Amino acid sequence: MSFSRRNFLVGLSSLALAACQGTSTTPSRQTASIAQGLPVDLRPTPNGAYDAWVTSFRGRALSAGISETTLNAAFRNTGYLPGVIKRDRNQTEFTRTLEDYLSIAASDERIAKGKAAFARHGSTLRNLKQSYGVDAEIICAIWGLESYYGERKGDIPVISATSTLAFDGRRGSFYEKQLIAALRILQNGDITVDRMTGSWAGAMGHTQFIPTSYQAFAVDYTGDGRRDIWSDDPSDALASTAAYLQRNGWTRGVSWGRELRPGESAGRVIQPQAGGPRFGVTGNFSAIKRYNNSDSYAIGVGHLADRIAGGGPLRTAFPPDQYGLTKDDRIALQSRLTARGYDTGGADGVLGPKSKAAIADYQRSRGLEPTGDPSQALLASLA
Repeated sequence: MSFSRRNFLVGLSSLALAACQGTSTTPSRQTASIAQGLPVDLRPTPNGAYDAWVTSFRGRALSAGISETTLNAAFRNTGYLPGVIKRDRNQTEFTRTLEDYLSIAASDERIAKGKAAFARHGSTLRNLKQSYGVDAEIICAIWGLESYYGERKGDIPVISATSTLAFDGRRGSFYEKQLIAALRILQNGDITVDRMTGSWAGAMGHTQFIPTSYQAFAVDYTGDGRRDIWSDDPSDALASTAAYLQRNGWTRGVSWGRELRPGESAGRVIQPQAGGPRFGVTGNFSAIKRYNNSDSYAIGVGHLADRIAGGGPLRTAFPPDQYGLTKDDRIALQSRLTARGYDTGGADGVLGPKSKAAIADYQRSRGLEPTGDPSQALLASLA
């Protein structure tokens, strides 16, 4: 996946800077309250080397046009977040099958919430289609995938997250650019420091813009003088997403693509999972991939948009997995384990870490090797 707008996840932070900055080292009441709701490793931790880095960074920020006032306000309650480094170091190349991805991206719950969100904000979404040419359902689907329609925007202070990653140095240049961009957003008055929160890697708001993408594409749709992608009102964020897609090649009046019938061909054809559905895709599919450079993501957006618009599920069945189980088999396995008191995390047909742990616990209880791997025999033993 490329590092375009969003190669990011979710996190949080805040702490005081060193006394050499001339700012208070006591977190504000609001900052302390936010931090208390975070995992311990995402709360500010004293780190002298980080403090020294921030001191040196201030000179570079001033040279980049960031004012002393903005720097003092931004760093007054920030700090080093060890959990951000841990999450950055522990990223793995984990790939799901398209079937598993769509089970999550276009789950029944996400579809239902998407239809409800569209009903609430349909006027705005339709206006955005008129203004930018981007299908209203596509904008809504991106919102659904990025933050579950605003329910999971992330609440880690962006200044702490980006400064921690810039200090760490693994991608220091990239994150220093994000930090400078975040400071410019604050200096512009679009958001206050305490409200500038997002993922552990700095992605922000309803549709998870990184700071540099925010600078390039964010829109003040409400006309209040601020491009507020964090607000309870998602209008600015939805407009910003429409602007992003428009300026990255979206063509008005063209669909993203569609599932093909067996033997059918149409322009560019892709089949991300062997034996699964085939899709005919357009240039707008590529525009979606500028948001997240993944075929599964773009299909997830397109299919979720179709479902929000009232379309049905995919017609082509996916083949059995490497264990010989279909999605219905996996759902039955999870349901039977749950009925026996094991925590699978839900019966959605996606065998994630909780389901694997539940399988291993069940195997252990039967005197079997606790591999965590499913099988038809295991499913039958639970009947």
